[in-house]
Amino acid sequence: MRGLFVTGTDTGVGKSIVAAAACAALAESGETVAAFKPAVTGTAEPAGDWPADHELLAAAAGSGQTPAEVAPYRFEPALSPHYAAQLSGEKIEPSRLMAAAREASAAGILVCEGVGGLLVPLTPGYLVRDLAVDLGLPVVVAARTGLGTINHALLTVEAARAAGLRVTGVVMTPWPARPSPLEVSNAETVSRLTGVHVSGLPWTTPDRLAGAGVALPLADWLADPV
Repeated sequence: MRGLFVTGTDTGVGKSIVAAAACAALAESGETVAAFKPAVTGTAEPAGDWPADHELLAAAAGSGQTPAEVAPYRFEPALSPHYAAQLSGEKIEPSRLMAAAREASAAGILVCEGVGGLLVPLTPGYLVRDLAVDLGLPVVVAARTGLGTINHALLTVEAARAAGLRVTGVVMTPWPARPSPLEVSNAETVSRLTGVHVSGLPWTTPDRLAGAGVALPLADWLADPV
């Protein structure tokens, strides 16, 4: 299986946009891309400037996937997936997730977006991190640019490495055209303390994802480790 696993330091840090930008940029470069997200919650929330994650990823990949094929589990409440499933009378089955991911990856490069952070439970006893381990994909961490991101980014990288995952990149987003000294320092500090390259993904819109994704070192992320 070839691809990326995009996680975040928290919910709402932009990992869906990072994953979608990666999908769109890879597709525009001629790669065949499939998107995958184990579960989507909050489908009953009012639509904003951005579509729901599974809809965004399906459109960005451009491989003919339907949103339902991108995300095997979809829940209306905006809650942790294990709790949203519980309230819906369902249970997220890891075997179903793996089967869906393998089927999607047969089409080409798989870009998997997690749910929340690495230690969010998908179901009791099975974390987002466990899925990343089972998939065996290199991990990209989406993080905020401002105060507090150093601690959150380092904790996420540490949690990934503790499970044997290879962290191949950190993306701070939205990266401003004129970053402040704090933002520059945050990026430099996270890179120095983790040994991982930190990229910035500029502010973008759903119809400009491929252009924003050009700023990401996708070839380096996907390269086999030396």
